[in-house]
Amino acid sequence: MEKGGISVSTENIFPIIKRWLYSEKDIFVREVVSNACDAITKHKRLVSLGEAKESETAYKAEVKIDKANKTITFVDNGIGMSEDEVKRYINQIALSGAVDFISKYEGENSAGSGIIGHFGLGFYSVFMVAESVEMNTKSYTDAPAVYWECDQDGQFSMKEGKRTERGTEIILHIADDEVGYLDSVKLKGILEKYCAFMPYEIHLIYDDKDEVINDTNPLWQRNPADIKDEEYKAFYRKVFLDYRDPIFWVHINADYPLNFKGILYFPAQRSDFEPLESEIKLYYNSVFVADNIKEACPDFLINLKGVLDCPELPLNVSRSYLQNNVYIKKVASHIAKKVGDRLNYLFNNERENYEKMWDAVKPFIEYACMRDAKFYERVNEIVLFKKHSGGYTTLSELNPPAEEAKAEEKTAEQAADTEQKEENREPAKKNIYYATDANAQSYYISLFKSKGYEVLLCDTLVDSNYLQFLEDKNENIRFLRVDADFTDINAGGEADKSLEKLFKKAVGSDKLTVKFAALGENDAPALITVNEDSRRISDMMRVYRMGGSGGSDFPLEEVLTVNTNSPLIKKLAEKSREKDLAEKMAKHIYMSALILSRRLSPSETTEYIQLNTELLSKL
Repeated sequence: MEKGGISVSTENIFPIIKRWLYSEKDIFVREVVSNACDAITKHKRLVSLGEAKESETAYKAEVKIDKANKTITFVDNGIGMSEDEVKRYINQIALSGAVDFISKYEGENSAGSGIIGHFGLGFYSVFMVAESVEMNTKSYTDAPAVYWECDQDGQFSMKEGKRTERGTEIILHIADDEVGYLDSVKLKGILEKYCAFMPYEIHLIYDDKDEVINDTNPLWQRNPADIKDEEYKAFYRKVFLDYRDPIFWVHINADYPLNFKGILYFPAQRSDFEPLESEIKLYYNSVFVADNIKEACPDFLINLKGVLDCPELPLNVSRSYLQNNVYIKKVASHIAKKVGDRLNYLFNNERENYEKMWDAVKPFIEYACMRDAKFYERVNEIVLFKKHSGGYTTLSELNPPAEEAKAEEKTAEQAADTEQKEENREPAKKNIYYATDANAQSYYISLFKSKGYEVLLCDTLVDSNYLQFLEDKNENIRFLRVDADFTDINAGGEADKSLEKLFKKAVGSDKLTVKFAALGENDAPALITVNEDSRRISDMMRVYRMGGSGGSDFPLEEVLTVNTNSPLIKKLAEKSREKDLAEKMAKHIYMSALILSRRLSPSETTEYIQLNTELLSKL
């Protein structure tokens, strides 16, 4: 039996590095600048331990473009390397100096070290664009400087160098087919994408210009108490290129049991037809890793935008890794909790502002409640409903006046008499009235308001599903559209068989359902109601058709409710012997009720005008 270690020859591995180390060649910029920042972080750590002298110059990294010589040069004033370190970490592939440093100086606290590299591969990404590389490096110790050079086949040479200052200089000789990277606009864009928030100043130097590319103190690393609202908004506009201000935001600074930071925003919607998609930018110790990482966001918060800095994830992560990673799933769960906490804070401490933003966030919060039980439990008491009379209310704040009045009318003796009976009786459902179209249902709304009832406006597509969801969650409440039922405002109107027969004949339908209710004298003589359940099914079928799922109309039964207190209905009863006039009056009352319920068809409109003319001519 023969045993041994697997060996890899340079001439075999370098072509793989050049073509397939990263999916995007731009990433070589991130890798080299990250290494420069790591070198500076290491030096700062050694200074804090008393093992290195204080830096006499400000820490920084430089990226220099030289079009004439076709080079890009990266310079840092970090820890530098000795000859032995170059041999160990540069001449050997996949041996990480960062891992060795953390092991020696940080122990198990790697997440808090601020050091980025871990794999020992990032440096070699330069060969994706360079035909050869030079390096000048000088250790922070008294070790001699080192000069190292390597071609694209992995053949290197090294000798004592001439660099006198601590740090490292890496010179990339750009290949002829990659000279596009010498364009300052392109390179600046790459730096702004990957290095915009690295912890030390990054200077882009070209054509006698020196630009600082990054913000060394990103917003998510700062204390929320020290950040003004305008700073949050400006950060959002800059990162997500959105001219509109976000609705609200959540600043997360988690350390246990999870370790990550970030800022999440609820963006403003342009229109109902704007695509809804979360957008999460993932960072690793302030280094950009990936765009649009949906796995880090709860799938039921479908419009969140934000940045997350997760030092417990490796710098190079694949989509499949994120989909199956327990840590990232916990991050998504924690985000849902923090969004719920933020909403509760705004509700309890900034109610006025909370109400101002509610219409914009309402569809997303309702949808999230229906999708996630834990989120619903966290926010169900602060979900608002818009009142037609103005302002907002929660379900717990909404007390139907009619029920209060009935309770006040009960005497102590009546309450005692009914107490035993009520103990054995299932609690009656509380009817909550709502409207889906304030204009179309305006008469019904005014009718209920005149009887002391509040009417809620539920006019979004999500509302219909959310009301059904709430009924399933709360067995003691029932939502009724204002044109569904008059039971609560009926003062006891008695049925009149002769009038019922008259309306059926006038309308020309024996199947017409006629009910009677005692409403106010000044209320409409008759109104149309539609069964709540059948209308909901009809609405659902219509949505399916809009979504291309086929289906046909669900038949709606229109019920004619006659107001027995109306003077016109009393007069109609008196005219019952004048059959022709009575039938025309009944038809007119019916069609007037239709007008308050829905838009008349062209033929109905024509018939109504003719009926009006005929009745008025008899005056």
